[in-house]
Parts: sequence; C-alpha cells; structure tokens
Amino acid sequence: MQNLLTFPWRRRRLLLAALLLGFVALNILAYIHAYRMTHFVAGVSHPGKPESMSFGQKLNALILGIEVPRPKCSQTPADFDLSFESITIPGRDGNSLAAWLVPHPEAKGLVVLFHGYAACKSNLLSEAKAFHDLGYSTLLVDFRGSGESTGDVTTVGVFEADDVADVFACVCERFQKKPILFGQSMGAVAILRALAVHGIEPEAIILECPFNRMLATVQNRFAAMGVPSFPCAQLLVFWGGMQNGFNGFHHNPVDYAKEVRCPTLLMIGDGDPRVTVGDVSEVSNCIGKRCELTIFQGIGHESYVHARPRLWIDTVNGFLGSLK
Repeated sequence: MQNLLTFPWRRRRLLLAALLLGFVALNILAYIHAYRMTHFVAGVSHPGKPESMSFGQKLNALILGIEVPRPKCSQTPADFDLSFESITIPGRDGNSLAAWLVPHPEAKGLVVLFHGYAACKSNLLSEAKAFHDLGYSTLLVDFRGSGESTGDVTTVGVFEADDVADVFACVCERFQKKPILFGQSMGAVAILRALAVHGIEPEAIILECPFNRMLATVQNRFAAMGVPSFPCAQLLVFWGGMQNGFNGFHHNPVDYAKEVRCPTLLMIGDGDPRVTVGDVSEVSNCIGKRCELTIFQGIGHESYVHARPRLWIDTVNGFLGSLK
C-alpha cells in the first residue's frame, strides 16, 4: 500500500529531474553555439548558408555548432584597377582597425564602407568600385576580429559600433569633412548604433538589410533551417550577450533608428530569409521621413550591386544626387 501511495510522487520527481537535465543540456548547447557564433576560428572552411545545408549538416550544426572561419581578405582594390593606401586606425579596447583608402582625383565626397557578419573589407570591393565610378573616394574598413584588424571576436554590431565611431572621428580629423557611411547587414546595424550611442553625425547613411532586433534575426536563422526557434533563439541571445559583455535583448536597431537625424537610404531584398522586408520596414518607419526605402525583387542576403547592378547604381546615385 505504501508503494502505491508514493509512486506518483516518485514519478513526478523523475519527470522534474528529466526536465531539469534537459534544461541544463539545452543551456550547455546554447552556450557552445553562442561562443562559436561570436568567436572566429582561423584555418577552418566556411560551412555555407543554413538554408543550403543538407539534413545531416543541419543536424550536426544543431548539435555541435558551427565553427565560423576568421574572415580573410582575398582581394585588394588593385584587383579592381583601383589605387589605394593601406591605413591603420587606432580603436578602443586595444583594437587596431585596418582599412583601405581609395582616393578619387575629383572626389564629390568620401564614403566609408562597413562589412557584414563573418566578412571583411574585401567583400566590399564591388561596392567601392561602384562608388568610385560615381565620383566618390572610399574607405573600406575591417571590423575588429575580421580581415587585417586585430582580435577574433564579433558582437554582431554592438561593439562594432565603437569601431564605426572611432573610424568616423579619424576621418573627420584627417579630411575635415563629414563622410557618408555605407553598411551591409551587421555593418548597417553598427552604423545605426553608432549614431544612437555615440552621437556621430555623418552627411548621410546608406544601409543594406539591417535587422530590426537581435532576437528576431536569430529566430529567422532557425526558420531558414526549418526548425523551431523557441527556446533556443532566446538562449543564444542570452548567452551570446553574457559571454561578450552586453544584453542581446537590448540590441535592437529599431530603437537606434529613432535617433537618426541624417538622410538615409535603406535597401532590402524581398527574398532574404535572414532579414525580412517587414524587419527593414520597421526600421524605416522609426527613422521616418528622412528615410528612403528601396526593395530589390528576388534578392536574398547577398550583395545587391552584384545581383542587380543597374538598379543598385541608379538607386544609390539618385540618393546621393538628392544630398546636394
């Protein structure tokens, strides 16, 4: 009789223990994933986009995480018939930021270019060439942890905003004029955060596919892999912030966008699985009437100047012409 009376309680204890062990295991996995997503590794190959992975690759990535290769510059402006100067910009926290200055003999202005997550300044050479053809000098920058800059950590735009502010101050001192800032994905987010947190005042900003909230973009990546995001996305955002000294749930470009006071061009591809048109539209609405939004049809999370060169050039040139 005693065994029968105590069995339900034992079963509940076993269930609670199983749930606790599952929660602990899930947190351990999330901790590992968050670390790998924010710490680049030299000498490993790129795993490819989540949406292009096989089922086995997705399963392996979900269990073991993905080692993200440290971005390396594979080309220079010389490969695009552009003369350039390599410069180093002192950054805070002991970081040293590498950059390429591509001058134009009759420059209409200077555009500073900031790359996306797991990329580097050589990924922006097509954009730099396009800006040069439009009559602008360019400065291509490696964020901390990427390319020829120091470090191996990325914070998906949080501390990269410090890099944007440091580069902006250096440019203003050297050229005695305010530059235009261009950013892709994480670079776009870092620019928005630099405007809000550091109060920089560029002439204008041109942004491609900035996410609206850190949690939302992580959830989008789970959706791209065809797996549920809860509670893993929340745990990734939590541990990623804890490991690197920030609150990931407060890393929201929709909040930064409210502080934008300069002319803004926003661009987004309607086939992007990582940053949706709705995400960018929300950022655009927060900027308000100072913002021009262009949607590229049939484009994913990629270089727009590669995918739609004529539309990109016409859009950017029209925006730049409106600044005069």
